[in-house]
Amino acid sequence: MRASLLLVAISSVFASAAFAQTPKLVVEEMMVPSPDAGIEIYVRNKRPADMVSFRPERTVLYVHGATYPASTAFDLQLDGMSWMDYIAARGYDVYLLDLRGYGKSTRPKEMSDKPEANPPLVRGETAVKDISSVVDFILKRRNIARVNLLGWSWGTTLMATYTTQNAAKVERLVLYAPAWIRNTPSLVQSGPGPIPAYRMVRRDQALGRWLTGVADDKKEALIPAGWFDAWADATWATDAEGGKMNPPVLRAPNGVVIDGAEFFGAGKAYYDPAKITVPTLLVNAEWDKDTPPYMAQTLFPLLINSPGKRYVELAEGTHSIIMEKNRLQLFKTVQAFLDEAAGL
Repeated sequence: MRASLLLVAISSVFASAAFAQTPKLVVEEMMVPSPDAGIEIYVRNKRPADMVSFRPERTVLYVHGATYPASTAFDLQLDGMSWMDYIAARGYDVYLLDLRGYGKSTRPKEMSDKPEANPPLVRGETAVKDISSVVDFILKRRNIARVNLLGWSWGTTLMATYTTQNAAKVERLVLYAPAWIRNTPSLVQSGPGPIPAYRMVRRDQALGRWLTGVADDKKEALIPAGWFDAWADATWATDAEGGKMNPPVLRAPNGVVIDGAEFFGAGKAYYDPAKITVPTLLVNAEWDKDTPPYMAQTLFPLLINSPGKRYVELAEGTHSIIMEKNRLQLFKTVQAFLDEAAGL
């Protein structure tokens, strides 16, 4: 598989004093062809500049959730450091991808039509196909047999589904804010009537969803000053077409919405947890209203064939704890799980 390289060997140095001794990181961006003609998947890689050998247990691939792309959260510089930086600086070869229809990946042509002109775009089986293309690209690129998978929100369903179908290619599985069968309403809504091809999200709506369920006296301190705007600016900038609308919007495919209605929202599992045969970490935050803790608590005992499985619930955080004051709780929890396989 060939990939077109966009940017090679850019040094990244952290501004945060806490990471003043961190090694330089090399950054590469590339487009990986999907099996579907005309569709390319955006991939970003970070690793220590002096890394010359590659191992499955030191390789990580991240995928995003239902609405927002990968790079503007996983690799968002907050206080001089992103989560991607945090992992890479500890000796890992780290990748993220944007699924088709998101971020810097190809948007299906239907996303330039009116939303109601087409059925929901980018259902789970299509998204898993994109992930499969990127996994195979990484395995070939690094001449390794397996990779660690890390998913957030909808990305947990996708990464878990991929793992049930390709266990031999997966080292460890991390499910951050895992989705499962729902008994509370979804915060991702497409409005009344038939589900359209995509939905349009304003940044004020994003903030309201983010803070859902947080006590009023906790809201002000939850997101450090400037962090929400930094994320929103970067995220909405990925959709030039949506940015021309008044008010500006971010367009997000609705395949996830119809999947949710037909599976988790209807009391049916999207994948069989018993088919996950690799070590698995479930981690979420206590104030998460997108994927409330009951989901992970229900899913955990169903992972009957996952060796060394574990579940961690973090205090004082929401679905987006990755960009909140307690984000290091998340980083350290996941890192300990990854380092265990790496022998650290």
